[in-house]
Amino acid sequence: MTIDPETLRQIEELSRDERPLLVLDVDDVLLHFVRPFPRYLESRGYRLRLDSFRLHGNVFEIETGTEAGREQVSELIDTFFRLQTDWQELVEGAAESVAAIARDAEVVLLTAMPHRHRDTRRIHLDQLGLRYPLLTTEMEKGPAIRRLRGDSGRPVAFVDDMPRNLASAREAVADAHLFHLMADTTLRAMLPMPPEGTAVVEDWPDAGGRIAAALGI
Repeated sequence: MTIDPETLRQIEELSRDERPLLVLDVDDVLLHFVRPFPRYLESRGYRLRLDSFRLHGNVFEIETGTEAGREQVSELIDTFFRLQTDWQELVEGAAESVAAIARDAEVVLLTAMPHRHRDTRRIHLDQLGLRYPLLTTEMEKGPAIRRLRGDSGRPVAFVDDMPRNLASAREAVADAHLFHLMADTTLRAMLPMPPEGTAVVEDWPDAGGRIAAALGI
């Protein structure tokens, strides 16, 4: 497993911290994605039909019913992230729950998105009061979590909505405490099962105390 070189550079800029570590995904963990994305597409003349948990192949032109090509869908996603401050709102209970954990733990945000959108996301998160270090990655998340932990063996918890990211974390940090949280749980049935031992949580009021207990704080 190889770490994204740009993600590594971002990690090396962080101050050293030996407290328990909480790593958080952003989309559909801290900021809504599934809820606003269909509305964004409609504003662009497209409709999302979620027959499977993927975007490519599920976006269609409203006027013609024609399936949007891969390049067009990628462009729509890219524009959404460029305009995320207009569309993405805080997930209910996230700010309060994370703030309580952050009193006794290091909190780092790890988002899978093109590095070029990092500054936009940084500004948006700051506006929402989520002023925790932000890392972007275009590769697997596991190696970044392993590097963040360092050699101290400190407790690690990782929260994500995508089972593949949780599996990457399990492979890289075998004793990490994994939490599967989806801001919109209506699509959970379309996903594969998360790795064995993952705690499936319904929302932040459910997750906050369980994360704190896992980290021993």
